[in-house]
Amino acid sequence: MTDNINFAIERNPNPADAAKIAEAHANPGFGNYFTDHMVIIDWTREAGWHDARIVPYGPISLNPANAVLHYGQEVFEGIKAYRHADGTTHIFRPDENAARLQCSSKRLALPALPTELFVESLRQLVALDEAWVPPHGEDKSLYLRPFIIANEDFLGVRAAQRATYMVIACPAGGYFSDPTQPVNIWLEAELARAGRGGTGAAKCGGNYAASLLPQETAYANGCEQVLFLDSCEGKYIEELGGMNIVFAYRDGTIVTPESDSILASITNKSLLQLAADAGMRVERRKVTIDEWREGAATGDIVEAFAVGTAAVVAPIGLLKSQDFTIENPPVTEDSVAMRLRAQLTGIQNGDVVDTHGWMVATK
Repeated sequence: MTDNINFAIERNPNPADAAKIAEAHANPGFGNYFTDHMVIIDWTREAGWHDARIVPYGPISLNPANAVLHYGQEVFEGIKAYRHADGTTHIFRPDENAARLQCSSKRLALPALPTELFVESLRQLVALDEAWVPPHGEDKSLYLRPFIIANEDFLGVRAAQRATYMVIACPAGGYFSDPTQPVNIWLEAELARAGRGGTGAAKCGGNYAASLLPQETAYANGCEQVLFLDSCEGKYIEELGGMNIVFAYRDGTIVTPESDSILASITNKSLLQLAADAGMRVERRKVTIDEWREGAATGDIVEAFAVGTAAVVAPIGLLKSQDFTIENPPVTEDSVAMRLRAQLTGIQNGDVVDTHGWMVATK
């Protein structure tokens, strides 16, 4: 607790028992179980952020005329807490998530939550629901979902004068059943995730809604994820429906596509830092689909992998499209993706020295 931030705490009168939490830890999935409490902080133009509180997890009541239901004025984040071998719990790079939430909020005309308040809200919730953080060494974590919604009953088209920040949490296993097994990706050639000057760089629900129809096409073609190209020329690689993409080249260079309509992944930023620490050359630049296709054919591109909070790192096996298929080499323990994944998850779980100070203790 900081000196100038006070959270009123209303404890859940019927918290989950040890058996229920053990059940959640044994097979958490993603978003199947939720902890006993949640954070709520209100905002108005007159009072700013106020009434910070932790209350029992449960439904919220919204007026049918609430602005968020009609105009989608909302933003969110995804962040994880981990249990270390000594039993302590730590959150991964919350200051980065705070900064990204502020950028998203600005784009969606929502109030920016101060970094200190954001970080403290996570620490408070994890400390109170600490029993829900899975045991160390099981490749599991407590996934935190902070979000801000317009919370004003008004049908006029303008930025809301009232908003609410909330945080909910759930134990989480691997996003894919086996993180070492390559996933197949479908190339969406017609529909775009986000347009130039749009909300692509913001983490808001509309971007994900736009990816759902192409994602159904991906499933129909035997793929786990969908890859989007730029909306202007249809040739530059953007990102997947919910993850960034990274390429490893034969000469040791690591490249991730750069665009103002790509969400800046904190996992990606961290992995690229670790790659640079290891002496690899790191580039953020535009990458065309033809560069990937030709690089895979010549062997110049030796790996492609998806990165994000939920999956951390997922090697890509095939890229499928209506016209061609790109096949990447088999994944080994010595693959760049697997080495970077092992180092990052080692830091997150407290098994590798955190030289960058990325982990923040909850107590």
